[in-house]
Formats: sequence, C-alpha cells, structure tokens
Amino acid sequence: GFPADAKHAQLDEHSRSAFVSLERTMAALNVTANMVVAVKAQRVAGVRRVAAKHAVARLGGLKAPVSMSMRKGGRQSLGVFAAGLDFAELESAVEDDEMEWSPPVRATRKDGKSSKEAKQSKRFRKAQASVPGRMAPQEPAAGIKLMMDNATAKFVESAEAHIRLNIDPKYNDQQLRATVALPKGTGKTVRVAVLCQGDAIAAAKEAGADFAGAEDLVEDIAGGMMDFDLLIASPDMMPKAAKLGRALGPKGLMPNPKAGTVTPNVAQAVSEFKGGKVEFRADKQGIVHVPFGKLNFSPADLMENMKAIVDAIDANRPSGAKGIYWKSMYIASTMGPSVQIDHTAVQAMKVE
Repeated sequence: GFPADAKHAQLDEHSRSAFVSLERTMAALNVTANMVVAVKAQRVAGVRRVAAKHAVARLGGLKAPVSMSMRKGGRQSLGVFAAGLDFAELESAVEDDEMEWSPPVRATRKDGKSSKEAKQSKRFRKAQASVPGRMAPQEPAAGIKLMMDNATAKFVESAEAHIRLNIDPKYNDQQLRATVALPKGTGKTVRVAVLCQGDAIAAAKEAGADFAGAEDLVEDIAGGMMDFDLLIASPDMMPKAAKLGRALGPKGLMPNPKAGTVTPNVAQAVSEFKGGKVEFRADKQGIVHVPFGKLNFSPADLMENMKAIVDAIDANRPSGAKGIYWKSMYIASTMGPSVQIDHTAVQAMKVE
C-alpha cells in the first residue's frame, strides 16, 4: 500500500481540484446570469441572423471566449468556457461593438420608383392615377365609365369582374361553380366540340357545333386535337370520355354537370354557350373571375351583363357560406387598372 503521507497528499490534491472546479462552475453560472453582450441583428432574405461580440477573458494565462448566438425560432444561448471574466473588458467590447455597427441601408432606384412601379408601363401608371383609390367603391355606372375611359390599349379589351366572397373552397359545402347566360353575350367566338351519338351529332352541328362525333372524336382528342374552347358531352359518352381526363383536366375542358357541359340535350347546350353562356368558379382564395363583355359594348350592355353575373352568384350561394357572403367587387379591362364597385348597388338594380 501507499504510505500515509502520500495517501493524504493525494486526497488533498483531489480536494483542491474539486474545489477549484466548483469555484469555476459557480463563477461561470454567475457570468451567465449577469453578463450583457452586444447583439446586432439583421434580416437577410427573411431569416433573422443575430451575431454577438466575442469577448475574451483571461484567468491565469487562459483565454475564456464568451459568445452568444440565436437561430430562427430558437432560444437565445450563451456559452461561457472559463471562469473569472473581466466585466470591465466586456463592457468596453459592448460599447465598441455598438458604435461600429449600423443597420443596413435599403437600395433605392435612381428614379425614385418602387419595384412594383418599375414593372408597370407609363400608360398603365397614367391610367391608374386617374382612378380613385382601391378602397373607394364607385356606383356601377360611374365605375363602368372609369373602366372604359382608362382602356387605352391598342386592341379591343375585355371587361372582367373579380369578386371576393366570404367562402373557403377547401370545404365541399363552400365551393362555388356554376354558369350564367350573359344577356348581351361575351363578344367572343367560342369553338365548341360535342361528344354524342346517333342523331344528336347532326343536331349539334346544326346548332353551331364546330366538332361533333362519338368514338372518332374521342380518338382525335386523345391524339392531341385541341382546336376547341369548350367540350360538351351527352351522359352516355362520359364513360368513353373518361380516358381524356389527363389531357382535358389541366386545361379545364373536361365536361362537368355543374358547368352545364354534361347534358342529354346537346343541341340546346351548344346554342346557349354560343349565345353567351359562361362558366365561373371560385378559386382557392374564394375569388370569382369572370369576363362580362368587350369594351366595344355600350355601357348599358355591360351593366346588364354585370347584373346577370351578380344575380347568378347570389342564386348559387354555397350552403356552407355563413354570415356576410360578399366582401368586395372590382371590375377592370384587360390591360387597365381596377375599379371597386359598390356591389350592394348592383344587387339593388332592376333591369327592365
């Protein structure tokens, strides 16, 4: 065994080491609780980055780095790697760091325009300046006049209605999809194809269909023929049209009973869509986008078409829509600024 003196010396050494370790740990905890570190923060590409001044403490010739870091969504963490930090040195480092750092300056364009304005044409900015603010609803007649006066493109623009509803289409009972027959038409030439059999083929062509057929038309469409804007099908042709889903679905051309494009009376459907019947639906944000004519229409014709759209949206209100149904309504030309319309005034109109 070891002599008694050597054993006592070894115990003293262990005790001394444990005491020093405990003392350093207590000092580290004290520093963690009381230390102030200069922090500079900036947001880069949506990510918050926090950098801290690294202070260095000295204790018996040992360097003790102190740092603080922060991650997005995480907690602030402080690391002290040795005890005995000199607080005077740390405060000096804090003051120096605050004096050196300055927030980043956002780059500005020489012409003083915002990034959004820089992407707009001079023609559009001039037209937008003559339109009241987006939060100033206009009477229907005044709104249509503003839209027509500011349609300055070199072609005949379409008139579009954009209506925000208080619905969430991700729920089945709050989805909106229907059709409306515009009294004055759309001003566009609609190419219609019809899938039907027997005598219905001749009736569809007589009503104005551009294409009509059965299995032969299905094969043509499957082969890539897409020279039509609307596809109407009789119920008995839907099983054969099922294989066209991959080609027609992404283009929104697949026949659907809600859209009025699956019907036993295909000749009548062709006449209606050729005469101005249009389909509308709410997008993922609950907004309905629907054209209601061309700007070479008279203001009275555009008013009548707009009234028909408003009435159709009210008539097809989803069962799950609770409380306030209408939020806002805007009209715009294809290349012009939007004008907010008082939808309550449109709803109260009476068309003779």
